Amino acid sequence: MTDTMNKQEVSMLREEMEMLMIERTGLLKVAGAAAVLVANTDGRHLPPEAAEAAEMLSTLVNELPEETLRDALESVRAEAGSADL
Repeated sequence: MTDTMNKQEVSMLREEMEMLMIERTGLLKVAGAAAVLVANTDGRHLPPEAAEAAEMLSTLVNELPEETLRDALESVRAEAGSADL
């Protein structure tokens, strides 16, 4: 009985990990696209409401750990120098 429960638990954990990895992939794509947008946007040419949102997005992108940001950019196959972000 315990062996069966362990197998079921392992199976459930494996499924949950797979779902989390799929979700991470999607979030990395969003973060990568956001980073590219921030790097290529001149806030001086945006309406005030959009400039505020861009500022918030820029702050959040810049707070990402470097490795996560690198993964995010790779997920959208973008390259940006650290000076751009």
